[in-house]
Amino acid sequence: QVKFSPKQRLDESPPSRVLHIRKLPNEVSETEVIALGLPFGKVTNILMLKGKNQAFLELGTEEAAVTMVNYYTAVTPQVRNTPVFIQYSNHKELKTDSALNQRAQAVLQAVSAVQDGSSPSSDPGVLDLTPPPSPVLRIIIDNMFYPVTLDVLQQIFSKFGTVMKIITFTKNNQFQALLQFSDPVNAQQAKLSLDGQNIYNSCCTLRIDFSKLVNVNVKYNNDKSRDYTRPDLPTGDGESTNKDHSLLGAISPLSAAAAAAAAAGRVALSGSGVSGVLLASNLNEEVHKPWVYGDVQRVKILYNKKDSALIQLSDGNQAQLAMSHLNGQKVFGKVMRVTLSKHQTVALPREGLDDQLLTKDFSGSPLHRFKKPGSKNFQNIFPPSATLHLSNIRDGVGEDDLRLLFSNSGGTVKAFKFFQDRKMALIQMSSVEEGIQALMDLHNYDMGGNHHLKVSFSKSTI
Repeated sequence: QVKFSPKQRLDESPPSRVLHIRKLPNEVSETEVIALGLPFGKVTNILMLKGKNQAFLELGTEEAAVTMVNYYTAVTPQVRNTPVFIQYSNHKELKTDSALNQRAQAVLQAVSAVQDGSSPSSDPGVLDLTPPPSPVLRIIIDNMFYPVTLDVLQQIFSKFGTVMKIITFTKNNQFQALLQFSDPVNAQQAKLSLDGQNIYNSCCTLRIDFSKLVNVNVKYNNDKSRDYTRPDLPTGDGESTNKDHSLLGAISPLSAAAAAAAAAGRVALSGSGVSGVLLASNLNEEVHKPWVYGDVQRVKILYNKKDSALIQLSDGNQAQLAMSHLNGQKVFGKVMRVTLSKHQTVALPREGLDDQLLTKDFSGSPLHRFKKPGSKNFQNIFPPSATLHLSNIRDGVGEDDLRLLFSNSGGTVKAFKFFQDRKMALIQMSSVEEGIQALMDLHNYDMGGNHHLKVSFSKSTI
Protein backbone atom coordinates (compact mmCIF):
# COMPACT_ATOMS: atom_id res chain seq x y z
CA GLN A 1 0.00 0.00 0.00
CA VAL A 2 1.47 3.33 -1.05
CA LYS A 3 1.77 5.87 1.76
CA PHE A 4 0.48 9.33 0.88
CA SER A 5 0.68 12.45 2.94
CA PRO A 6 -2.90 13.48 3.92
CA LYS A 7 -2.80 16.59 1.69
CA GLN A 8 -1.67 14.75 -1.39
CA ARG A 9 -4.05 11.90 -0.67
CA LEU A 10 -7.09 14.17 -0.58
CA ASP A 11 -6.17 15.73 -3.87
CA GLU A 12 -5.44 12.44 -5.55
CA SER A 13 -8.39 10.32 -4.48
CA PRO A 14 -11.56 11.35 -6.23
CA PRO A 15 -14.78 11.29 -4.19
CA SER A 16 -15.90 7.80 -3.21
CA ARG A 17 -18.65 6.52 -0.96
CA VAL A 18 -15.92 4.65 0.98
CA LEU A 19 -14.04 6.79 3.50
CA HIS A 20 -10.71 6.05 5.12
CA ILE A 21 -10.56 7.07 8.79
CA ARG A 22 -7.18 7.28 10.58
CA LYS A 23 -5.71 8.00 14.02
CA LEU A 24 -8.60 6.32 15.83
CA PRO A 25 -8.07 5.87 19.60
CA ASN A 26 -7.31 2.34 20.83
CA GLU A 27 -10.21 0.06 21.77
CA VAL A 28 -12.65 2.06 19.66
CA SER A 29 -15.83 0.15 18.70
CA GLU A 30 -17.57 -0.21 15.34
CA THR A 31 -20.53 1.69 16.74
CA GLU A 32 -18.43 4.76 17.54
CA VAL A 33 -17.04 4.86 14.00
CA ILE A 34 -20.50 4.32 12.45
CA ALA A 35 -21.74 7.24 14.57
CA LEU A 36 -19.45 9.59 12.60
CA GLY A 37 -21.33 8.75 9.41
CA LEU A 38 -24.89 8.37 10.68
CA PRO A 39 -25.99 12.01 10.44
CA PHE A 40 -25.11 12.10 6.74
CA GLY A 41 -27.05 9.10 5.52
CA LYS A 42 -27.13 5.34 5.62
CA VAL A 43 -23.90 3.54 6.58
CA THR A 44 -23.73 0.35 4.48
CA ASN A 45 -20.45 -1.26 5.56
CA ILE A 46 -17.47 -0.91 7.86
CA LEU A 47 -14.06 -2.52 8.12
CA MET A 48 -11.97 -1.95 11.23
CA LEU A 49 -8.18 -2.24 11.04
CA LYS A 50 -7.74 -2.65 14.78
CA GLY A 51 -3.94 -2.90 14.90
CA LYS A 52 -3.48 0.22 12.77
CA ASN A 53 -6.09 2.44 14.49
CA GLN A 54 -7.80 2.84 11.13
CA ALA A 55 -11.16 1.98 9.59
CA PHE A 56 -13.00 2.08 6.27
CA LEU A 57 -16.59 3.30 6.34
CA GLU A 58 -18.91 2.84 3.36
CA LEU A 59 -21.92 5.12 2.98
CA GLY A 60 -25.04 4.45 0.92
CA THR A 61 -24.29 7.15 -1.68
CA GLU A 62 -21.37 9.18 -2.90
CA GLU A 63 -23.27 12.42 -2.12
CA ALA A 64 -23.55 11.39 1.53
CA ALA A 65 -19.81 10.75 1.65
CA VAL A 66 -19.03 14.11 -0.01
CA THR A 67 -21.30 15.91 2.47
CA MET A 68 -19.56 14.13 5.33
CA VAL A 69 -16.04 14.94 4.13
CA ASN A 70 -16.97 18.58 3.49
CA TYR A 71 -18.53 18.87 6.93
CA TYR A 72 -15.52 17.36 8.66
CA THR A 73 -13.10 19.66 6.80
CA ALA A 74 -14.82 22.54 8.60
CA VAL A 75 -15.39 20.75 11.94
CA THR A 76 -12.72 18.44 13.32
CA PRO A 77 -14.20 14.96 13.73
CA GLN A 78 -13.67 13.47 17.18
CA VAL A 79 -13.99 9.99 18.61
CA ARG A 80 -13.68 9.72 22.41
CA ASN A 81 -12.52 13.36 22.48
CA THR A 82 -9.59 12.54 20.15
CA PRO A 83 -9.33 14.22 16.70
CA VAL A 84 -9.39 11.71 13.82
CA PHE A 85 -8.63 12.11 10.09
CA ILE A 86 -11.18 11.33 7.37
CA GLN A 87 -10.56 11.19 3.62
CA TYR A 88 -11.85 9.45 0.49
CA SER A 89 -10.58 5.92 -0.04
CA ASN A 90 -9.24 4.51 -3.33
CA HIS A 91 -11.83 1.77 -2.97
CA LYS A 92 -15.22 2.37 -4.59
CA GLU A 93 -16.92 -0.16 -2.34
CA LEU A 94 -15.96 -2.41 0.57
CA LYS A 95 -15.77 -6.13 -0.02
CA THR A 96 -15.47 -7.67 3.42
CA ASP A 97 -15.06 -11.27 4.47
CA SER A 98 -18.45 -11.87 6.02
CA ALA A 99 -17.14 -14.35 8.62
CA LEU A 100 -14.59 -11.87 9.93
CA ASN A 101 -17.02 -9.05 9.77
CA GLN A 102 -20.05 -10.62 11.49
CA ARG A 103 -19.93 -8.33 14.48
CA ALA A 104 -19.77 -5.22 12.29
CA GLN A 105 -22.72 -6.49 10.25
CA ALA A 106 -24.76 -7.04 13.41
CA VAL A 107 -23.98 -3.52 14.59
CA LEU A 108 -24.92 -2.10 11.18
CA GLN A 109 -28.21 -3.97 11.13
CA ALA A 110 -29.13 -2.70 14.57
CA VAL A 111 -28.26 0.86 13.64
CA SER A 112 -30.05 0.81 10.30
CA ALA A 113 -33.17 -0.70 11.86
CA VAL A 114 -33.25 2.24 14.24
CA GLN A 115 -32.57 4.65 11.37
CA ASP A 116 -35.29 3.19 9.17
CA GLY A 117 -37.81 3.59 11.92
CA SER A 118 -36.78 7.12 12.56
CA SER A 119 -36.41 9.64 9.81
CA PRO A 120 -38.77 9.72 6.86
CA SER A 121 -36.18 11.81 5.00
CA SER A 122 -33.60 9.50 3.49
CA ASP A 123 -32.41 12.38 1.35
CA PRO A 124 -28.82 12.93 2.50
CA GLY A 125 -29.04 16.55 1.37
CA VAL A 126 -31.55 17.31 4.11
CA LEU A 127 -29.32 15.98 6.85
CA ASP A 128 -26.39 17.71 5.43
CA LEU A 129 -24.80 19.52 8.35
CA THR A 130 -26.08 17.66 11.39
CA PRO A 131 -23.07 16.86 13.53
CA PRO A 132 -23.03 13.40 15.11
CA PRO A 133 -25.29 13.62 18.15
CA SER A 134 -23.99 13.69 21.70
CA PRO A 135 -23.90 10.58 23.92
CA VAL A 136 -25.79 12.69 26.51
CA LEU A 137 -29.60 12.81 26.58
CA ARG A 138 -31.68 15.42 28.35
CA ILE A 139 -34.78 13.77 29.78
CA ILE A 140 -37.87 15.61 31.03
CA ILE A 141 -40.67 13.70 32.71
CA ASP A 142 -44.22 14.97 32.13
CA ASN A 143 -47.37 13.93 34.07
CA MET A 144 -45.21 12.90 36.95
CA PHE A 145 -47.91 11.65 39.30
CA TYR A 146 -45.56 9.03 40.59
CA PRO A 147 -41.95 9.27 41.73
CA VAL A 148 -39.27 8.30 39.21
CA THR A 149 -35.86 7.52 40.68
CA LEU A 150 -32.38 7.52 39.25
CA ASP A 151 -32.37 3.69 39.45
CA VAL A 152 -35.56 3.54 37.39
CA LEU A 153 -33.92 5.62 34.64
CA GLN A 154 -30.74 3.57 34.73
CA GLN A 155 -32.68 0.34 34.38
CA ILE A 156 -34.83 1.57 31.50
CA PHE A 157 -32.04 3.20 29.51
CA SER A 158 -29.44 0.48 30.00
CA LYS A 159 -31.52 -1.68 27.66
CA PHE A 160 -29.91 0.42 24.90
CA GLY A 161 -26.26 0.41 25.94
CA THR A 162 -23.92 1.19 28.81
CA VAL A 163 -25.19 4.06 30.96
CA MET A 164 -22.13 5.82 32.36
CA LYS A 165 -23.53 8.80 34.27
CA ILE A 166 -26.87 10.25 35.37
CA ILE A 167 -27.71 13.56 37.04
CA THR A 168 -31.29 14.34 38.12
CA PHE A 169 -32.63 17.77 39.07
CA THR A 170 -35.80 19.83 39.18
CA LYS A 171 -36.07 22.77 36.81
CA ASN A 172 -39.20 24.89 36.11
CA ASN A 173 -41.03 22.55 38.49
CA GLN A 174 -40.20 19.60 36.26
CA PHE A 175 -38.17 16.54 37.07
CA GLN A 176 -35.28 16.37 34.58
CA ALA A 177 -32.20 14.26 34.05
CA LEU A 178 -29.01 14.21 32.01
CA LEU A 179 -28.01 10.67 31.10
CA GLN A 180 -24.71 9.82 29.40
CA PHE A 181 -24.17 6.66 27.34
CA SER A 182 -20.74 5.33 26.44
CA ASP A 183 -21.67 5.89 22.83
CA PRO A 184 -23.76 8.44 20.86
CA VAL A 185 -25.37 5.65 18.81
CA ASN A 186 -26.87 4.16 21.97
CA ALA A 187 -28.20 7.57 22.92
CA GLN A 188 -29.75 7.87 19.47
CA GLN A 189 -31.40 4.44 19.73
CA ALA A 190 -32.74 5.16 23.22
CA LYS A 191 -34.17 8.50 22.09
CA LEU A 192 -35.90 6.97 19.05
CA SER A 193 -37.40 4.13 21.09
CA LEU A 194 -38.37 5.90 24.29
CA ASP A 195 -39.27 9.51 23.44
CA GLY A 196 -42.99 9.98 24.16
CA GLN A 197 -43.35 6.64 26.02
CA ASN A 198 -44.91 6.37 29.49
CA ILE A 199 -42.90 4.76 32.28
CA TYR A 200 -46.04 3.76 34.18
CA ASN A 201 -49.60 3.35 32.91
CA SER A 202 -50.83 6.72 31.62
CA CYS A 203 -48.26 8.75 33.52
CA CYS A 204 -44.60 9.76 33.72
CA THR A 205 -44.12 10.50 30.01
CA LEU A 206 -40.52 10.66 28.78
CA ARG A 207 -39.54 13.70 26.66
CA ILE A 208 -36.04 13.11 25.31
CA ASP A 209 -33.60 15.35 23.43
CA PHE A 210 -29.89 15.32 22.81
CA SER A 211 -28.08 17.52 25.30
CA LYS A 212 -25.75 20.27 24.13
CA LEU A 213 -23.23 18.77 26.57
CA VAL A 214 -21.14 15.86 25.37
CA ASN A 215 -19.95 14.96 28.85
CA VAL A 216 -21.66 15.04 32.23
CA ASN A 217 -19.65 16.01 35.28
CA VAL A 218 -20.68 14.03 38.38
CA LYS A 219 -19.25 15.02 41.77
CA TYR A 220 -21.20 12.72 44.07
CA ASN A 221 -22.75 9.27 43.94
CA ASN A 222 -26.14 9.53 45.65
CA ASP A 223 -29.83 9.42 44.77
CA LYS A 224 -29.58 12.57 42.61
CA SER A 225 -26.42 11.85 40.63
CA ARG A 226 -24.28 8.86 39.84
CA ASP A 227 -21.13 8.06 37.89
CA TYR A 228 -21.20 4.30 37.26
CA THR A 229 -17.57 4.38 36.11
CA ARG A 230 -16.42 5.79 39.47
CA PRO A 231 -17.91 3.87 42.42
CA ASP A 232 -15.34 5.59 44.69
CA LEU A 233 -17.06 9.02 44.58
CA PRO A 234 -18.31 10.43 47.93
CA THR A 235 -22.05 10.74 48.59
CA GLY A 236 -21.67 14.48 49.27
CA ASP A 237 -22.00 16.39 52.54
CA GLY A 238 -25.05 15.51 54.53
CA GLU A 239 -26.76 14.26 51.38
CA SER A 240 -28.72 11.29 52.57
CA THR A 241 -28.75 8.74 49.77
CA ASN A 242 -32.36 8.13 50.55
CA LYS A 243 -33.94 11.55 50.08
CA ASP A 244 -36.99 11.42 47.90
CA HIS A 245 -36.71 14.12 45.26
CA SER A 246 -39.91 13.50 43.41
CA LEU A 247 -42.25 16.37 42.66
CA LEU A 248 -44.80 14.81 44.93
CA GLY A 249 -43.17 16.09 48.06
CA ALA A 250 -43.28 13.83 51.05
CA ILE A 251 -44.06 10.37 49.84
CA SER A 252 -42.32 7.55 51.60
CA PRO A 253 -39.46 6.70 49.24
CA LEU A 254 -40.20 3.58 47.26
CA SER A 255 -37.76 0.79 47.43
CA ALA A 256 -35.67 1.89 44.47
CA ALA A 257 -35.12 -1.63 43.25
CA ALA A 258 -38.83 -2.42 43.27
CA ALA A 259 -39.64 0.79 41.46
CA ALA A 260 -36.91 0.13 38.95
CA ALA A 261 -38.19 -3.36 38.33
CA ALA A 262 -41.70 -2.05 37.83
CA ALA A 263 -40.53 0.66 35.48
CA ALA A 264 -38.26 -1.54 33.45
CA GLY A 265 -41.25 -3.80 32.97
CA ARG A 266 -43.32 -0.84 31.82
CA VAL A 267 -41.48 1.06 29.17
CA ALA A 268 -41.99 -0.32 25.71
CA LEU A 269 -41.19 -3.70 27.21
CA SER A 270 -43.23 -6.55 28.57
CA GLY A 271 -45.62 -6.25 31.54
CA SER A 272 -44.53 -5.17 35.00
CA GLY A 273 -42.51 -7.75 36.88
CA VAL A 274 -43.86 -6.81 40.27
CA SER A 275 -46.46 -8.72 42.25
CA GLY A 276 -49.86 -7.08 42.53
CA VAL A 277 -50.16 -8.17 46.19
CA LEU A 278 -49.40 -5.90 49.14
CA LEU A 279 -48.98 -6.66 52.81
CA ALA A 280 -50.56 -3.93 54.93
CA SER A 281 -49.89 -4.03 58.67
CA ASN A 282 -50.55 -2.04 61.84
CA LEU A 283 -54.15 -1.54 60.74
CA ASN A 284 -56.96 -0.71 63.07
CA GLU A 285 -58.63 -4.10 63.56
CA GLU A 286 -62.19 -2.76 63.58
CA VAL A 287 -61.92 -1.18 60.19
CA HIS A 288 -61.14 -2.53 56.75
CA LYS A 289 -62.25 -0.43 53.81
CA PRO A 290 -61.72 -0.25 50.05
CA TRP A 291 -58.73 1.53 48.56
CA VAL A 292 -58.21 4.35 46.10
CA TYR A 293 -54.97 3.45 44.37
CA GLY A 294 -56.16 0.56 42.28
CA ASP A 295 -58.89 -1.97 41.81
CA VAL A 296 -58.80 -4.29 44.82
CA GLN A 297 -59.43 -7.85 43.69
CA ARG A 298 -59.14 -9.71 47.00
CA VAL A 299 -58.38 -8.97 50.64
CA LYS A 300 -57.32 -11.49 53.25
CA ILE A 301 -57.04 -10.44 56.89
CA LEU A 302 -54.37 -12.59 58.56
CA TYR A 303 -55.90 -15.10 60.97
CA ASN A 304 -53.23 -14.86 63.67
CA LYS A 305 -52.46 -11.16 63.11
CA LYS A 306 -55.72 -9.29 62.69
CA ASP A 307 -53.98 -5.94 62.22
CA SER A 308 -52.45 -7.16 58.95
CA ALA A 309 -53.97 -7.95 55.58
CA LEU A 310 -52.90 -9.15 52.16
CA ILE A 311 -54.42 -6.98 49.45
CA GLN A 312 -54.42 -8.06 45.81
CA LEU A 313 -54.72 -5.32 43.17
CA SER A 314 -55.15 -5.68 39.41
CA ASP A 315 -51.45 -5.37 38.65
CA GLY A 316 -48.00 -4.51 39.93
CA ASN A 317 -48.42 -0.88 38.88
CA GLN A 318 -51.39 -0.30 41.13
CA ALA A 319 -49.60 -2.08 43.97
CA GLN A 320 -46.58 0.21 43.55
CA LEU A 321 -48.81 3.25 43.52
CA ALA A 322 -50.74 2.20 46.62
CA MET A 323 -47.55 1.38 48.46
CA SER A 324 -45.82 4.66 47.65
CA HIS A 325 -48.85 6.73 48.64
CA LEU A 326 -50.10 4.85 51.69
CA ASN A 327 -47.05 3.51 53.50
CA GLY A 328 -46.55 5.58 56.66
CA GLN A 329 -49.96 7.30 56.50
CA LYS A 330 -52.01 7.62 59.65
CA VAL A 331 -55.35 5.83 59.38
CA PHE A 332 -57.77 5.57 62.33
CA GLY A 333 -55.03 6.75 64.66
CA LYS A 334 -52.44 4.16 63.62
CA VAL A 335 -49.49 4.56 61.22
CA MET A 336 -50.06 2.04 58.45
CA ARG A 337 -47.16 0.05 56.95
CA VAL A 338 -47.46 -1.14 53.36
CA THR A 339 -44.92 -3.36 51.56
CA LEU A 340 -44.93 -5.58 48.48
CA SER A 341 -45.84 -9.14 49.37
CA LYS A 342 -43.95 -12.17 48.11
CA HIS A 343 -47.32 -13.73 47.22
CA GLN A 344 -48.37 -13.37 43.58
CA THR A 345 -52.10 -13.75 44.39
CA VAL A 346 -54.40 -14.00 47.40
CA ALA A 347 -55.89 -17.49 47.47
CA LEU A 348 -59.59 -17.89 48.29
CA PRO A 349 -60.30 -20.38 51.10
CA ARG A 350 -62.12 -23.61 50.33
CA GLU A 351 -65.91 -23.51 50.91
CA GLY A 352 -66.91 -23.57 54.57
CA LEU A 353 -63.40 -23.03 55.93
CA ASP A 354 -63.40 -19.26 56.40
CA ASP A 355 -65.70 -19.12 59.41
CA GLN A 356 -64.46 -15.68 60.45
CA LEU A 357 -65.03 -14.22 56.95
CA LEU A 358 -61.43 -12.99 56.79
CA THR A 359 -61.05 -13.34 53.00
CA LYS A 360 -63.17 -11.40 50.59
CA ASP A 361 -63.28 -11.36 46.79
CA PHE A 362 -63.95 -7.93 45.24
CA SER A 363 -63.23 -8.83 41.63
CA GLY A 364 -66.78 -7.98 40.50
CA SER A 365 -67.02 -4.83 42.62
CA PRO A 366 -68.81 -1.80 41.09
CA LEU A 367 -66.34 0.40 42.98
CA HIS A 368 -63.42 -0.27 40.65
CA ARG A 369 -62.10 3.01 39.27
CA PHE A 370 -59.49 1.76 36.80
CA LYS A 371 -61.25 -0.98 34.85
CA LYS A 372 -60.84 0.69 31.48
CA PRO A 373 -57.31 0.31 30.10
CA GLY A 374 -55.53 3.67 29.99
CA SER A 375 -58.32 5.04 32.21
CA LYS A 376 -58.26 8.83 32.68
CA ASN A 377 -58.53 8.11 36.40
CA PHE A 378 -54.86 7.14 36.40
CA GLN A 379 -54.02 10.75 35.70
CA ASN A 380 -55.89 11.92 38.77
CA ILE A 381 -54.06 9.86 41.35
CA PHE A 382 -52.55 11.98 44.08
CA PRO A 383 -51.05 11.27 47.47
CA PRO A 384 -53.38 11.44 50.49
CA SER A 385 -54.38 15.04 51.17
CA ALA A 386 -56.66 17.08 53.38
CA THR A 387 -58.41 18.46 50.28
CA LEU A 388 -60.78 16.03 48.55
CA HIS A 389 -62.27 16.13 45.07
CA LEU A 390 -65.98 15.21 44.93
CA SER A 391 -67.78 14.23 41.75
CA ASN A 392 -71.13 12.77 40.68
CA ILE A 393 -72.93 15.09 43.11
CA ARG A 394 -76.68 14.78 42.76
CA ASP A 395 -78.73 17.77 41.51
CA GLY A 396 -80.16 19.86 44.32
CA VAL A 397 -77.54 18.82 46.89
CA GLY A 398 -76.03 22.05 48.27
CA GLU A 399 -72.89 23.11 50.10
CA ASP A 400 -74.55 22.84 53.53
CA ASP A 401 -75.62 19.23 52.88
CA LEU A 402 -72.10 18.23 51.88
CA ARG A 403 -70.43 20.12 54.75
CA LEU A 404 -72.75 18.30 57.15
CA LEU A 405 -72.13 14.93 55.55
CA PHE A 406 -68.35 15.35 55.80
CA SER A 407 -68.26 16.77 59.34
CA ASN A 408 -70.30 13.73 60.44
CA SER A 409 -67.43 11.49 59.35
CA GLY A 410 -65.58 12.78 62.41
CA GLY A 411 -63.66 15.75 61.02
CA THR A 412 -63.82 19.50 60.61
CA VAL A 413 -64.60 21.02 57.21
CA LYS A 414 -62.25 23.97 56.67
CA ALA A 415 -63.35 25.09 53.19
CA PHE A 416 -65.66 24.16 50.35
CA LYS A 417 -65.96 25.13 46.69
CA PHE A 418 -68.35 23.98 43.94
CA PHE A 419 -67.17 23.69 40.34
CA GLN A 420 -69.31 25.57 37.80
CA ASP A 421 -71.60 22.68 36.89
CA ARG A 422 -72.17 21.85 40.61
CA LYS A 423 -71.63 18.16 39.85
CA MET A 424 -68.10 18.43 41.27
CA ALA A 425 -66.61 20.20 44.26
CA LEU A 426 -63.52 20.52 46.44
CA ILE A 427 -63.79 20.10 50.19
CA GLN A 428 -60.96 20.66 52.64
CA MET A 429 -60.69 18.78 55.93
CA SER A 430 -58.40 19.95 58.73
CA SER A 431 -55.75 17.22 58.31
CA VAL A 432 -54.55 14.50 55.94
CA GLU A 433 -55.73 11.87 58.43
CA GLU A 434 -59.25 13.38 58.37
CA GLY A 435 -59.08 13.44 54.56
CA ILE A 436 -58.25 9.72 54.48
CA GLN A 437 -61.01 8.96 56.98
CA ALA A 438 -63.64 10.95 55.05
CA LEU A 439 -62.65 9.33 51.76
CA MET A 440 -62.93 5.85 53.27
CA ASP A 441 -66.31 6.63 54.80
CA LEU A 442 -67.90 8.48 51.93
CA HIS A 443 -66.49 7.25 48.61
CA ASN A 444 -69.45 5.63 46.81
CA TYR A 445 -71.90 7.10 49.37
CA ASP A 446 -75.44 6.64 48.06
CA MET A 447 -77.02 10.07 47.55
CA GLY A 448 -80.27 8.52 46.28
CA GLY A 449 -81.55 8.40 42.73
CA ASN A 450 -78.71 6.05 41.73
CA HIS A 451 -76.10 8.77 42.38
CA HIS A 452 -73.04 7.45 44.19
CA LEU A 453 -70.65 10.12 45.39
CA LYS A 454 -67.07 9.71 44.07
CA VAL A 455 -64.33 10.95 46.41
CA SER A 456 -60.62 11.19 45.60
CA PHE A 457 -57.57 12.99 46.95
CA SER A 458 -56.82 16.28 45.24
CA LYS A 459 -53.66 18.25 44.55
CA SER A 460 -55.62 21.51 44.47
CA THR A 461 -56.14 23.77 47.45
CA ILE A 462 -59.14 25.96 48.06
